[in-house]
Amino acid sequence: MTDDSQQTLKRFCLTVVSAALVIGLAACTQEQQNKISRSIQNWTGTNGVLEIYAGDKLVRRFVKIDKISTALGTDDGLPRHYRYGYGVLDENLNMVADPGEKKVYFEISDYTNAVFFENPR
Repeated sequence: MTDDSQQTLKRFCLTVVSAALVIGLAACTQEQQNKISRSIQNWTGTNGVLEIYAGDKLVRRFVKIDKISTALGTDDGLPRHYRYGYGVLDENLNMVADPGEKKVYFEISDYTNAVFFENPR
C-alpha cells in the first residue's frame, strides 16, 4: 500500500468515526448529552472552584474540587435538589489551598446562589 493510499484510508476512517459520533450525539436528548458530558468530566477530573454568594457578596469558596455530584433518591433513584462534593475550604478567599486549610464535605441546594468553574490557575 502506498503512502497516499494509507493517508486516504486514515482520512476515511476518521470521517466515518466522526460521523458516527455526531449522529450518536444528535440522537440523544439534551439530558442524556449532559449525563455523558458529566461522566466524561468526572472521569477526567477537574480542578474546580465553587463560589457561594449572599446577594452580590462572596461568602464561601471551595477549591481543588474533583467533581460535584447530584444526589439521587435511595428508593426511587430520582435526582434530589442538592449537589455534594469535597473541596478545600478557602478560608481567606485567595484561590489557593493554603497550609492549614482542610478538605471538607459540602452540600449546596439547587436554590443556592453559587458558581462552579475550572480554576484558571
